[in-house]
Amino acid sequence: MIRKIPVFAGNVVLWASTLFFLWPMYWMLVGSFKQLKVALQIPPEWFPKQPTLENFSILVFDFPLLRWLYNSMFISVAATLLVVVVSALAAYAFAKVPFKGSKWLFAAMIASMSIPHTVLLIPLFQMMNKLGLTNTLWGVLLPLVGWPFGVFLLKQFMSTLPGALIEAAKIDGCNQWQTFSRVMLPLAKPGLAVLGIFTFVNSWNDYVWQVVMLKDKMMYTLPVGVKIARQVQEVDINYGVAMAGALCATLPVLLVFLFFQRFFTQGITFGALKG
Repeated sequence: MIRKIPVFAGNVVLWASTLFFLWPMYWMLVGSFKQLKVALQIPPEWFPKQPTLENFSILVFDFPLLRWLYNSMFISVAATLLVVVVSALAAYAFAKVPFKGSKWLFAAMIASMSIPHTVLLIPLFQMMNKLGLTNTLWGVLLPLVGWPFGVFLLKQFMSTLPGALIEAAKIDGCNQWQTFSRVMLPLAKPGLAVLGIFTFVNSWNDYVWQVVMLKDKMMYTLPVGVKIARQVQEVDINYGVAMAGALCATLPVLLVFLFFQRFFTQGITFGALKG
């Protein structure tokens, strides 16, 4: 009986922690179905007695919500595909193709990860401005492709794969590209899935860079558009609309994570076992 006490206490802590982290999502969910006066009511309604779809109606008919959703999906999906491809190529070169100066180049790339993102905003904006890409989706997308973390993650993952596979592929007559595409990539699928999830979430939530680059209302992404949509009135903030917008902005990321959770878990555990 005494031995079960730590297990019971651990379960209580886990359940309490789960409820603590899920509470903001629950409040956002129920708040999106409340009218403004109910959302500000004290004491609050823990569950809406008269739920309404008015907040979602305001987002759809008074604001270009579907356009914002398309912009966010385009940036996130395109960034995910490009980052995975570029990072996989670079990681394979660092992990399995020895060349002069590779260690110094990899060390410099790792050092760049310590630079705060806000420090890069001005030079990146100037670069995109000279290229004529300000207030465009490509201007938001392209700087996301050069993500050192993606190269670091896949390089560490590919380093755990046995080099004998490459030697066997060479004996079978495979060139460098065939070895990469037919041998290394299939084995690196768990790592690619982990990087894909990280990239999608990072590009979806890159709010500051999107605010800097996008000025036209039709070019806003969903997180940026939600900020504008919540200010329906000139003075008061419509918290019901804000909650509905936050729900719309959170739901796609949540669905992507839940759908790819199995691959994410496989990637983490595979790397841990190989390490």
